[in-house]
Amino acid sequence: MRSVRARAAAGAMVVVAVALIGAGIAVLLVLRANLTDQAGLQAEVAAREVAGQLALDVPYGRLDLPDVEEHPVQVTDEDGRPVAASKDLEAVSGTGTDRVTPNASPTPGSSGSGSGSGSDDDGSGDRHGGDDHRDDDANTPARGEVSTDDPDFTNGTATVDGDTADYRFAAVSATTSTGVTLTVRAGAPLATEQKAVGSVRAAMLIGLPVMLLVVAVVTWLVTRRALRPVEGIRAEMAAITASEDLSRRVPEPGSRDEIARLARTTNETLTALEASVGRQRRFVADASHELRSPIASLRTQLEVGEAHPELLDLRGAVADTVRLQALAADLLLLARLDAGERPGNTPVDLGALVHEEVLQRTGDRIPVAMSVPESGHLEVTGSRGQLARVIGNLLDNAERHAESSVAVSVFRDHGSVVVAVTDDGAGVPEPERERVFERFVRLDDARSRDEGGAGLGLPIARDVAHRHGGTLTATRAAEGGARFALRLPGTESSPSGD
Repeated sequence: MRSVRARAAAGAMVVVAVALIGAGIAVLLVLRANLTDQAGLQAEVAAREVAGQLALDVPYGRLDLPDVEEHPVQVTDEDGRPVAASKDLEAVSGTGTDRVTPNASPTPGSSGSGSGSGSDDDGSGDRHGGDDHRDDDANTPARGEVSTDDPDFTNGTATVDGDTADYRFAAVSATTSTGVTLTVRAGAPLATEQKAVGSVRAAMLIGLPVMLLVVAVVTWLVTRRALRPVEGIRAEMAAITASEDLSRRVPEPGSRDEIARLARTTNETLTALEASVGRQRRFVADASHELRSPIASLRTQLEVGEAHPELLDLRGAVADTVRLQALAADLLLLARLDAGERPGNTPVDLGALVHEEVLQRTGDRIPVAMSVPESGHLEVTGSRGQLARVIGNLLDNAERHAESSVAVSVFRDHGSVVVAVTDDGAGVPEPERERVFERFVRLDDARSRDEGGAGLGLPIARDVAHRHGGTLTATRAAEGGARFALRLPGTESSPSGD
């Protein structure tokens, strides 16, 4: 079953079926036990009534026995031989003996000789060891009394007028005044119990499929209603995929359940995806624009040099080639950063790295003033090449905008190592201090310069800083120009301080 609705309906049916079957079995067992106990109580009452008569020495022939169909009665002596039974009782089972024909003297105080029962004086004493032994038996009632112990219950059958039915029998002991112990077994019909249990069982067998069908239909309808927003989300996502229009959004239901949260999360994902695709498209367009100018200039110079070798501007061609190389390197680094390239895990001394970068800049328009403490302890963890690129980009940006001075300083600040590059140029207006870190963004004054960059230096620097667990911010310098501060977490060997 591939449908969620079908699986939910089937699962609900299985759970309800197991619950109903378990509950039904429990109900049937409890019902049967209660009805059986009621039948046993009725049998006990009937048996005690007959036992009370025997304790009063009522002759067997004069016993007031209940209706045989309601309460069949069988009275047996100490040897298990029947001495009295209900009239018309043809057969019995479950009472210990299936004989129902009485074989005894007409009175409880004497026994018949023909069947092995002796006189009251001799027969009883010989078989049981006298009255003293009978009095010592705790389970035997006293003479002329009925046993108060809980009766023994058994299930059996009784045949009356050719009809056999199930009964619950209760066995109660009684002792006559002459010390003869008799056992009265009276039954109560189990037809009511069987009929009630059968009716309940039949109702359950009929009602269970109906109940399962109702549960399946209700679950199907409820699940379909609950999943209707999901189908709307799926259909809209399919339409977005087919049209490639990331500006569309899936419908959000007014509820506050999981489906509503799914719709909101889907729309947030679509918004992020639309922004990412937009940035990617702008990046491709800006990169194409930036590459077009130096390529066109280089091609023009080469074509002129081919036609008129004396007019070839080798210096301009080399400059355009260097610009193309730098731009290609920037684009390659951005691609690696976007792909999730992790920085190295090598200790890097930022003081020594800044010193090396400044010493290599021999052809800068403005000399760089450097302030690096001699004590060291300026180590960070990361990629030496990427961090050198950040410092070089910050110095290039300062050289491009400075009027007469560029300074770089390295210092420790509360567990971090800070590299600050300042210049005395026009500075970065406060509203533009975050925008300058966007790719291919150049302010108007930078665009007016022929030596202006492609707008990738600062974005690359910030991306590298973030991937090293640090920050790169732009503020106003004390001299009035721009101040760019690179802050990276120092290693354990770099103590914190001011």
